[in-house]
Formats: sequence, C-alpha cells, structure tokens
Amino acid sequence: MEPPFYPAGVKMDGDVVSYIVLAIPVFFLLIGIELIAVRIAGRNDYRLADSVNDLSCGIVQQLLEVFLKTALFAGYAFVFERLRLATIPSSSALAWVACFVGVDFFYYWFHRMGHEVNAIWATHVVHHQSEDFNLAVALRQGAFQGSMSWVFYLPLAWVGFPPAMFLTIVSINTLYQFWIHTQLIGRLGPLEWVLNTPSNHRVHHGRNPKYIDRNHGGTLIVWDRLFGTYQAEEEAPVYGITTPLASWNPVWANLHYWVELFEMARRTRQWADKLRVFMKPPGWHPDALGGFQQPPEVDVATYRKWGSDTPRALALYAFVQFTLALGAASFLLFRQESLSRWALALGTGLILASLVVIGSLLENKRWAIPAEGGRLLAIAAFILSRFAG
Repeated sequence: MEPPFYPAGVKMDGDVVSYIVLAIPVFFLLIGIELIAVRIAGRNDYRLADSVNDLSCGIVQQLLEVFLKTALFAGYAFVFERLRLATIPSSSALAWVACFVGVDFFYYWFHRMGHEVNAIWATHVVHHQSEDFNLAVALRQGAFQGSMSWVFYLPLAWVGFPPAMFLTIVSINTLYQFWIHTQLIGRLGPLEWVLNTPSNHRVHHGRNPKYIDRNHGGTLIVWDRLFGTYQAEEEAPVYGITTPLASWNPVWANLHYWVELFEMARRTRQWADKLRVFMKPPGWHPDALGGFQQPPEVDVATYRKWGSDTPRALALYAFVQFTLALGAASFLLFRQESLSRWALALGTGLILASLVVIGSLLENKRWAIPAEGGRLLAIAAFILSRFAG
C-alpha cells in the first residue's frame, strides 16, 4: 500500500474531504479483527513492537504530509491549468474508468522504479522493513515517498484529467491496497490474473531472491504480467529487507538508507560513480567497493526475526504511551484545517519526539528512561502553556 503524493483530499468549496484520514478508524477496526483472528488460529503474525513501529512510521508520514501536500500537488495543478491538451469531463463514467486505468498504470511504473532506482527506493524502503506481514504493515509508509511519486502522474494532468477526479482515483487505489496485506487469505482463483491480491502482494514483500522486485501493481496485476515482473506465490515468503533495519525508531527508518547512500558516495572516488550510487538499483556498488551484491538466499530453518528483549511492564508502558501519541496525531490530522501552522508544527514535533522515545523504550536502550522523563516534562510544559494562553 503506497500513499498518494498528496493526502487523499479533494478541495470542494473550501472544505477538504480526506478519504485516507476518514478511513483511519476503519483501518484500526480491521486490524483489531485480524489480530483476534490470528490469535484464534494460533498464528504469530503480529508482534507488539513491530506493529507499534509500523503504525509510528504511518503517523510520521501522515503528519509530514500535512506540510508537504500543497507543494507536491502544485506540479499536477500547474500542468493541468497551463499545459493540458483538453479538459476531460468528470460527468463521464468512461472518463472515470480511463482515469482509474491511467492512475494504476503510472502507479506501477512509479512503484517499479521505487525498487530499481536507489534514490526512490530510499523513500519507499520504509514500507518493506517489517519482518511481519499483516494489516498494520499496510500503514507503514515512507514520509518522503510523495516527493518522488508526483512526477509519474503528470501525463494525466497533461491529457486533461481534472485534479478532483485524479485525487479521488488515487485515493481509491490507495485504499484498495490496505486489505491485501494479510496472510489469512489464500489464493483467489481467476482473480489472481487480474487483481493485486493478498497472495500476489505477499510475494512483493518477500526478501527471498526469487520474490524481490516482483508484483508492483496497485489495484491491477496485469501490468506485471505485461512487463515481465510477475511472480506467483510458491513457498511462503520471508518478509522484510535483505539487511534488517534492527530498530524501532520510525525517524531512523526513514533516514537509514539515505545515510547508507551518502556514505557510499563519500567512499567512492569517481564523480560519475557518486551519481550512479543514487541512480542505480539497490545492491549496486562501484567496482572499487566490490561491485554488484546479489541478494542473499534465506535459510528458513535458521532465519530468526530481529527483536528486542523488552521487559513486559516496560513494553506495556510503551504501548500505553503510543496509544496516547496516536490519539494526539489523530487530533492533529482531523483538525489540521482549523489549527494554526505554529500549533501544527509544535504538535508534530512533540509527537515525532514521542515516537522516537517510545521506540527506544521498546529497544530497551540505556538512554530511554531519561529521554522519557524529558519527554513527559516537555509535554507538561506544552499543556501548561496552552492553559496559560
């Protein structure tokens, strides 16, 4: 599930209908249902720390998108207003179907390039870091992915699809991809040939070499079949990235691959290779640094997911604090149009700091308890300042 470059909001008469934000309660309801179902089935598809980290990454993405959405949407609006060839009527059912197909087609190419170009993969890798696969993983999103994806959709603006139509279809494409992040649904017969299904998408999240860079479709899987990137699910995938993140810090999750790329570029002597570091696919290294590194095979018998040995009481405390942070983030998202930019920025900063500290508690880091004390003092000061004001 990849988010649109602009929160799924369509401006109408000054109001913003944010389909993704409005769907958040439904997402959590379905996550709760799946959690109960996997427990009844005796499965271990959810781990507390991993799920908290998944949702923390989603919160970071949604909060930062509040500040980036206008700038990112400006490109589509500019092309539509100044360069469009025609104006496609939104009253036509055929136009909506054509927009749906167009969005899914360009989504495929953005998503594929997100796995084949390092600079784009750096914004998308967040979605693949979890070693679990469940509905919570669907909400694990890269905060900077929108800065790359918007360019791919500009042909739709040039042809003349109105922004409101485009944003609505992008929202549908995004919402569809939520349900396919589950291990509870098997293969769906003939639908596997046309639609992106849970089985097809499990392949996409696999780190097994045969599954890497396969099944990039959003709603439709036909593009993968047409362009040679389709792979059917055979053995059960091992999920995650080839080098596990080994952290519950959602900010580091968004930055770690950039750090790796810039470090590789620093160690590379040739300027052409410094540029190639960002344009080549993951695994590419200059010859002087060992050349291309193939993804390693996974031994299912010896493979163990990364985790942290967190005391039960500390994990419970971290979960409670995360729930409070989630509530605060939901308040900001639902009230973003009525809050000042200063209030949004300050609230976002406190929430991001909270998520980092909560992650450190789940990792049982030495500095976590002092950091938590400082966080609580900062929140208390913020609340007192609001009452004093």
